[in-house]
Amino acid sequence: MSKQFEPTMLSHFTGTEKYYRINPRTVLTDGTKYLAEEAGAYWLMDAIASYLPQFMGKQDFIVARLVRSSSDYSAQLTLDDGNGHVLDQQHIEYTDFPMTNIQLYACWGGEFWVLMLCSEY
Repeated sequence: MSKQFEPTMLSHFTGTEKYYRINPRTVLTDGTKYLAEEAGAYWLMDAIASYLPQFMGKQDFIVARLVRSSSDYSAQLTLDDGNGHVLDQQHIEYTDFPMTNIQLYACWGGEFWVLMLCSEY
């Protein structure tokens, strides 16, 4: 993890100039790539991407939330439909993710899922 990661920098991403493929059906935007690299969170992008294939043809928009526990280093990853209906979730035993929580969006673009920061939507 980079010592220069500043969560406040995430709000500066309001669009993307390029997509970065992390698997055959998922790409990152400039903002999620920054988060993955600077916060050491490629594992989070992979975890979210691993759930997305089950939603193809069923959902076009998914909200992914990671909430880190205040009492230990565990976290909960929840995917919902944007209206609070939980689609799937995963307990993460250990993470050193530098933020207490984050919310990302996954949008189906017809050929692949786009993982983006909320400010990039």
